[in-house]
Amino acid sequence: LVSSALVACSTSPTGRKQLVLMPDSQLNEMGVASFSEMKSSTPASSSTKATQNVQCVADRIIAVLPDEYRNQAWEVVLFNDEQVNAFALPGYKIGVYTGLLDVAQNQSQLAAVIGHEVGHVMARHGNERVSTQLATNQALAIGYQLSGEDSATKAAIFQGLGIGAQVGIILPFSRIHESEADVIGLDLMAKAGFDPEESIKLWQNMAKNGSSTTPEFLSTHPSHDTRMKDLNAAMATPKQVYASLKSANKVANCY
Repeated sequence: LVSSALVACSTSPTGRKQLVLMPDSQLNEMGVASFSEMKSSTPASSSTKATQNVQCVADRIIAVLPDEYRNQAWEVVLFNDEQVNAFALPGYKIGVYTGLLDVAQNQSQLAAVIGHEVGHVMARHGNERVSTQLATNQALAIGYQLSGEDSATKAAIFQGLGIGAQVGIILPFSRIHESEADVIGLDLMAKAGFDPEESIKLWQNMAKNGSSTTPEFLSTHPSHDTRMKDLNAAMATPKQVYASLKSANKVANCY
């Protein structure tokens, strides 16, 4: 019980308290297995230039990570898929889809995405999401057992509670993760020599590319407007960092 309590107490890079129940080594194994499966089912891009561009941006981001992440053998793959997406997994894996390169129109916009995805890994969001779901499911199961005899009415009530738990706990945690990864990514891209203001333009491009009709309170991601507003609010320090690198002629030049 003591060890479980110690494992459960964690703090994200932004200072937020987290529920973390799983060993990081287990999440790393899951990430490596998922990435291997992805590589076997989705071909890598045949474009040497695009692959080199993505690798360059990822390498710049990795170079400014805390030592425990920077000193790992990260694997970066550009997948030949028209999805507008990218991901980073525990186990030090980064995947980018070729479709993203049509929306992320320059190196800084791509850095905003890669920084965001690596931010999820740094903040142990995968572990936290699994832990939250485990804790929520366990609490609902215990409540179901303690609430007396089984009945259709009770089943309906707990089905509703399950939906309520998803909206009230799991989805907001996902939105918190997305917003936190945006802020971490903004910091990383600026330190890596990419223009942080391009992160706003990226989300403007995303909004033009396609809009979600799901209300924000039911969505696992903040709305585009919310993201841009939050990025603007966090922009001051990253802008200063980038300006300092620019004056020293140390900005990124991947493409």
